[in-house]
Amino acid sequence: MDTPAPVSATDTIVENLTRAIVEHRLLPGTKLAEQKLADHFGVSRTLVRQALFQLAQNRLIRQEPARGAFVATPSVDEARQVFAVRRMLELATVREFIASSTPARIQLLKKHMDAERAAMLEPDVGRRTELLGDFHVQIASLMGNAVLAQLLGDLISRCALITLMYQSTTAAEHSHDEHEGIFNAIVAGDESTAVRLMQEHLDNVEAGLMFERSVPTNDLSMALTGTN
Repeated sequence: MDTPAPVSATDTIVENLTRAIVEHRLLPGTKLAEQKLADHFGVSRTLVRQALFQLAQNRLIRQEPARGAFVATPSVDEARQVFAVRRMLELATVREFIASSTPARIQLLKKHMDAERAAMLEPDVGRRTELLGDFHVQIASLMGNAVLAQLLGDLISRCALITLMYQSTTAAEHSHDEHEGIFNAIVAGDESTAVRLMQEHLDNVEAGLMFERSVPTNDLSMALTGTN
């Protein structure tokens, strides 16, 4: 039987920085100093550079010659394009999920909804944010389509930056209610309603963005340790 590949130091850095971004602890425009990251993770700057390169490929950070790496600050045009791509992918994903649905897949999606529902009652904002984003990835993952799940995961991470920059208020409760509606339609096998609700959900998230907002900043050490 195959054994899982060991997690490299580079993967660990990528995972930790991505999580800090998705959980809104690491804010757009934050400078990612190589030496500070190397000291924090106890690795060489070479490994840090490898991790930053991966994050740049995923459009989560930008690298500027002679200045270093910074958490990306998506433009308004990029934000609109990300949501446009999400609509194309996620509406088709919902249709395919319902067409190939099994009791086991529904049960696993229900477990996610139970976790999401419980998180709404807890003070851990990071956990809530993670689960709300993961709802969309779970639908693809449960279909067994790893490529689609990876694409959606990357888009969700970019959306975390977009909502952090431009969202007027935290919309976690509203998003969860909309997830509940989508889930109930999936359980009922009601494709037209599920697709319509997913469309409305993504429309509502985008409509809640205020593109005139100024970009927030944050401290790298605080973000990585989870300190507010």
